[in-house]
Amino acid sequence: MKIILSIDKVFEALLAQEDTDYDKKITKDDSGSKKFILIDEKTKQNFAIEGTYFLSNLLQELILAQESNQDFIETEKIFELPANRISRMIKDYFWNGLTRTLDESGLQKLLIDSKSKTEKSIIYVPFTDDFALNYYQKLASKFNLKVVQLPKEITPQYVSSINGQGGILALALQNNNGKISSLPFVVPGGRFNEMYGWDSYFENIGLLIDGKLDLAKSMVDNFCYQITHYGKILNANRSYYLTRTQPPFFSSMIREVFEAMPNKDFDWLQKTLSIAIKEYETVWMETGKRLTENGLNRYFAQGIGLPPETEAGHYDDILKPFAEAEKMSISEYEKLYYERKIENLELDNYFVHDRSVRESGHDTSYRLEGICADLNVVELNAMLYKYETDFAEMISNYFDDSFEYNSKIYNRKYWIEKSKNRKILINKFLWNEEESCFCDYNFKTQKQNIFLSTTSFFPLWAKIATQEQADKMVTNSLPKLIFSGGIAGCSKKALKNIDSSQMQRQWDYPFGWPPHQIIIWQGLINYGYDNLAQELIYKWLFMITKNACDYNGTIPEKYDVVACSHKVFAEYGNQGTHFEYITREGFGWMNASFQLGMRLLSDDLKVELNRLTLPSHL
Repeated sequence: MKIILSIDKVFEALLAQEDTDYDKKITKDDSGSKKFILIDEKTKQNFAIEGTYFLSNLLQELILAQESNQDFIETEKIFELPANRISRMIKDYFWNGLTRTLDESGLQKLLIDSKSKTEKSIIYVPFTDDFALNYYQKLASKFNLKVVQLPKEITPQYVSSINGQGGILALALQNNNGKISSLPFVVPGGRFNEMYGWDSYFENIGLLIDGKLDLAKSMVDNFCYQITHYGKILNANRSYYLTRTQPPFFSSMIREVFEAMPNKDFDWLQKTLSIAIKEYETVWMETGKRLTENGLNRYFAQGIGLPPETEAGHYDDILKPFAEAEKMSISEYEKLYYERKIENLELDNYFVHDRSVRESGHDTSYRLEGICADLNVVELNAMLYKYETDFAEMISNYFDDSFEYNSKIYNRKYWIEKSKNRKILINKFLWNEEESCFCDYNFKTQKQNIFLSTTSFFPLWAKIATQEQADKMVTNSLPKLIFSGGIAGCSKKALKNIDSSQMQRQWDYPFGWPPHQIIIWQGLINYGYDNLAQELIYKWLFMITKNACDYNGTIPEKYDVVACSHKVFAEYGNQGTHFEYITREGFGWMNASFQLGMRLLSDDLKVELNRLTLPSHL
């Protein structure tokens, strides 16, 4: 039913009455009357809108009506069931809000990013892409843009020399009948306005659920471009990430996009699979770098000095003793060290680990603090096991068990042998019978790092664990990670040796993240724990839905799953929470986790979710 209104007047009156803290939102923290009367200008019929959730829906619909030059709003959207509304907004609005292009039509959105530190925004173009170089040079004057061609060999020294500029890295262009455009990509949201590594896999899950196959395919194609021209899937396409990759989910992306194609594009699969094999062999399997002597893998990000993307004060605790020894302020010491005017081998070693933490995607966690580059971490080796089994299945199923890449023929047997060997090593070095879980292995000390983390469960997602191992993990270890809002990054006990005065790390207890929920849901389903998966999905979706109802549709980056709150202040705060009137984006992998959760959740639990039934009351 449509209500005819003077949209601007109603909008102003609603805010004046209900937005009592003047934050341009209507939330449970406002102290208004929580009741607003709408009067249809045509029929003069009255409509009472009561309660924070419905009032915030009204505010959002008024904004959308303003932007569409409408003189009406629809009552069914104001009174929409909450979980249904979140899912619809993600599908119809948020993905569009997160989509970017690096061409003439979309370049401005990326150039105005706060990470750009130069008067003229810079775009860096690979040495091997003259087409892109010519294209951006033609746009340079229009956008006050500086176009820089990267050197043929990208060294840590070169990357260090451009650290302070924060330029964007070119992605794939296409030429359709003389019209040049960029392959679109999805960004995480908030201050993350570029294409990120492992975020993209989880975003793709949501895109495929919402029928956005072309965009999901484009994400894969942009990763193909990165591997081809930058040598790796980048932490993100920002200049200071050139020496860093991200957790490897590329084979999963390729399989899921291909399997969603109604008309299977085997040429596309052959191209992308070849590039995935290239990444596996050149990024992950080079001995002495990300492949260690015991046959398992580690994260190992190269670079020099302080990572430039961190916020002011992030390393104060680390730098303080060195500054005091030199009788300097922390800021003065940091500046001189950053400029390489002070040499400090101890700090250099620390930042090898720190960069490797950022390559792992878990930036930051006490699990990895100061030791990351010395660890065969569980999740990385589970992901590479999945690469190997994915390669085996795709070659067997789609290429008649014979696939040529780089003058070499691969078959299913080759990759299954790789995966079997890795599984033996994972069980030898990472499985801990006493702890009933997989643990990271420090190959320097030759000891396991006992720290119960959500990452311990990646072997269930990758189907490495035996049923007996899975049963032990679910019975003995998983309960230590389950809280009111879902799965925390680690157990509370894992932090027992961390002093209360030390900074909270955002990937640890009590914080919960979408990729961890998704991985554990799928892992539980793989081993027959469907009911437990339903319980955990419901906890997570309930927290998201209740939070959105109370806080004007807020869909953030992460949650405190113990307090069931988006008000997270550890390290970098919480992205996706700063907006006016209506969120335009949500947050990439949070959107995806909600859409996947809604797909997996049983119909009867969806009814309870829309009723906001507490998980404890089910």
